Amino acid sequence: MILKNKSLERNTAFSTPSGFTLIELMIVIAIIAIILTLALPVYSNYAIRAKISEGLSVGNSAVTAVSASCVEDRTILALSNDLAGYNFVEGSEDTDYIQNVQASGPCTDPVITITTKNTGQSPDPTIIMTGEFSLGSGQVQWTCSSNNTPNWLLPRTCRS
Repeated sequence: MILKNKSLERNTAFSTPSGFTLIELMIVIAIIAIILTLALPVYSNYAIRAKISEGLSVGNSAVTAVSASCVEDRTILALSNDLAGYNFVEGSEDTDYIQNVQASGPCTDPVITITTKNTGQSPDPTIIMTGEFSLGSGQVQWTCSSNNTPNWLLPRTCRS
């Protein structure tokens, strides 16, 4: 009869490796750090562009109102939000990043200025929608620009 030492059996059970080693954990942390280093600036720029794009979507209703007013009466020399039938209310739930939307200029060359706020860009971007009344089509053609924002932060429709 062979007697087995039960204490040896217990020791072998505890000596089997399990879990992660310190080096494996450090490698995983290093990989996560590299991914965050690369992704964080990209995400920040994306967030700024999304906030600026909100200005364009809010401004589209002003573009529609000004276009309709100018097609109806081309003799308007000094556009305003009231003359165009556009009402911008700061602080409504759809305008978290928009400070003001203002229509101006004559109907031959209307201008809509969209002032943003809290975008993360310094200074906060101002988007300028410039219209040109086309006599042939009877419509206003709009172009978008900004004088205080890098081109790469603007939505594609505003990049020159």
